[in-house]
Amino acid sequence: MPAEPSILAAERAHLAESRAALRRMREHAEGLSADVAADWVSKQFLESLLDQRVAALADHPDTPLFFGRMDRDGDDGPDLPAVMYVGRRHVHDGDEGRPLVLDWRAPVSRAFYQAGPAEPMGWRLRRRFGFQGGELTAFEDEPLDGGAEPGPSRILTEEIERPRTGPMRDIVATIQPEQDVIVRADLPRTVCVQGAPGTGKTAVGLHRAAYLLFTHRERLSRSGVLIVGPNRAFLAYIAAVLPALGEVRVEQATIDDLLGEPLGEEPAAVSAAKGEARMADVLRRALWLHVRKPEEGLVVTRGVARYRLADHEVREIAAALRGTTRYGSGRAAFAQRLAHQILVRMEQRGEAPDDRVQDQVARSRPVKQLLDQVWPKVSPEQVLYRLLSDAAFLSAAAKGVLDAEEQAALLWERPARSHRSVKWTAADRALLDELADLIERTASLGHLVVDEAQDLSAMQLRALGRRCGTGSATVLGDLAQGTTAWSARSWKEVLTHLGQDGEVTELTLGFRVPGTVLDYAARLLPHIAPELERPRSLRAGAGALDVRRVPDVVAAAVDAAREALARAGSIGLIVPDALADAHAAALAEAGLDASLLGPESDGTARLLVVPATLAKGLEYDHVIVAEPAAIAAAEARGLARLYVVLTRAVTSLTVLHRDDLPAELAS
Repeated sequence: MPAEPSILAAERAHLAESRAALRRMREHAEGLSADVAADWVSKQFLESLLDQRVAALADHPDTPLFFGRMDRDGDDGPDLPAVMYVGRRHVHDGDEGRPLVLDWRAPVSRAFYQAGPAEPMGWRLRRRFGFQGGELTAFEDEPLDGGAEPGPSRILTEEIERPRTGPMRDIVATIQPEQDVIVRADLPRTVCVQGAPGTGKTAVGLHRAAYLLFTHRERLSRSGVLIVGPNRAFLAYIAAVLPALGEVRVEQATIDDLLGEPLGEEPAAVSAAKGEARMADVLRRALWLHVRKPEEGLVVTRGVARYRLADHEVREIAAALRGTTRYGSGRAAFAQRLAHQILVRMEQRGEAPDDRVQDQVARSRPVKQLLDQVWPKVSPEQVLYRLLSDAAFLSAAAKGVLDAEEQAALLWERPARSHRSVKWTAADRALLDELADLIERTASLGHLVVDEAQDLSAMQLRALGRRCGTGSATVLGDLAQGTTAWSARSWKEVLTHLGQDGEVTELTLGFRVPGTVLDYAARLLPHIAPELERPRSLRAGAGALDVRRVPDVVAAAVDAAREALARAGSIGLIVPDALADAHAAALAEAGLDASLLGPESDGTARLLVVPATLAKGLEYDHVIVAEPAAIAAAEARGLARLYVVLTRAVTSLTVLHRDDLPAELAS
């Protein structure tokens, strides 16, 4: 067997050859022209596709093109290569078409993640590579042709623990077998992942999106893939993952981006009531209450002839349509059916009208006047304004669904002048979206990835469900991290509101959060989610936890930040929202370069002051938590918020407190 330096030299040569081939692939793509298109529209579309192809072939010098290799005996048949390099994208030799790197999503690459001594899947050796700044520095071989299961991979552990700053990285080199099963779930399946902190559920969801785009490229390029996150800071944090995997056409949005920015606020109890699934019935009734019983017939004049429909005939047409279709299409169908009956009268008189005459009648003034009286055109804002400002109308719509006390809680004390001047809240936006779908159908995507789904109300989940009504979803979250007034208590409930029939998979083995940190935070679990299994960590994390009682938390946080800056990696100082400015000012006064994370921030600074309500979904190598009791006391589900905050650390957690720790944490 060649000496290790010789093996490293050969692997580095293969890396150099692969980078050169990728560069040629990109140059070839840049040289393609859209001038062959038949017309201007086709040319614009082709240019867009070529631009996306060039972007997908970008080489990132700090990111290795491949991270693993699989070897098999060469005489086992022609179906598989003898040596397979696995990487973030496919790279081939331009002259011969010889594959130099196989995309990790290709079916054959599944063996890199799933093969083991018990089931080698036709391979005899797995090799993992260690990289530093894009340069290949080490390798580690794992025999697959029999024997005992290997111990922990040093290279794998180092990659998981490698310090980082800036946005989230992909985990394509470290995907574990149980994660890979979720990632490769087929497109029609909706998958729900209950993931404890550090189990990689967000990364699993993003990698499943990349896998589906690779496997079902043509279908999903038409129908689209959407990632929904809890806030824009979170979306900025994950924004680099899919482009690093060559996927540049995936949309990302918050629930507010989809439904509309909230302009007003209201008590949490009112928002929770509006977020209940029962509101869907109330809204449906409220909309259809606008269809009135016809009180008169229809008379249409064509030249010197007059054609009549009796009032009972008009009522029969309206009754046949009412509630059987969407409101908007029902209104259009009502006009057409009225016009059709007029055409029947014309034919009875010996005339021969065609479809153009029917359209003319449907647009005639008598039909329009009757249509506006019986089936008026309404907007979601008009309906919701009337519902929340008119007690009698709300009572009629909510009869048997909401009791008098619940109706009174929903009514505005001081309604705005009109629906145009209302400052709609976040809960209102979900109700408006429901009404919009009752009026006109919402378009569906091919696949939807929803992260932190436990924090969405039933009505918000219904809004998302409409956007994957003919597609599938990947639902991610942790019931223990539910921090809203309407947080879900079960994933079955979430899937029901989404309108999806999915499988629930629980990930309990953490790869990112040290064991001592996870055990400390898990003291809160019996009080916030007693039904969940206690999470475990792959890493013991000896010395990772430091809990200090200090006389001045702000001053102590400055000292702790200075200590952390002496170590490699990112630093998050997570504080009660009300004290974020004070902590940022103290760091600046001490001469430390820090940024305050806001809803619109990209979070790229090495030292960040993070308001507790923005910490969800983020992670830092070193986390400093200031005054846990204040974080827990700041909101109704404060202990769940504290659980989130305490589980953001990858390397170390320092807890600073002057006040007593919450009893649930101190016990």
